[in-house]
Amino acid sequence: MDANRTLPLVAVGGAAGAVCRWGVGVALAGATFPVGTLTVNVAGSFLLGVLLYERRLRNALSSRTRLVAGTGFLSSFTTYSTFATETVALTPALAGLNLAGNYALGLLAVLAGRRVAGWLS
Repeated sequence: MDANRTLPLVAVGGAAGAVCRWGVGVALAGATFPVGTLTVNVAGSFLLGVLLYERRLRNALSSRTRLVAGTGFLSSFTTYSTFATETVALTPALAGLNLAGNYALGLLAVLAGRRVAGWLS
């Protein structure tokens, strides 16, 4: 698939992911802990786990769907840079909790996504 065809797919997915991330941030704003960023990172890890393992197990989704959902939506829905800057701004105890939460829950979410992909295949 050439770049002229993939760019619009990634752009549409990316715009949708960014708007959804913004919405989660607005809905969960005001906490002293960055719950919104943790939520999108864990949810995005789960969905990417489903998407990637679905391809390995079933391969029912088209490459265009994967571009929109994975490269587009999920790459703008999740956010490493915001996670990093929010972590630096926290107290040391909360920063440690945020680091552990994002990495541990993100990994568990990918594993859960793999399991769901297995059930779907």
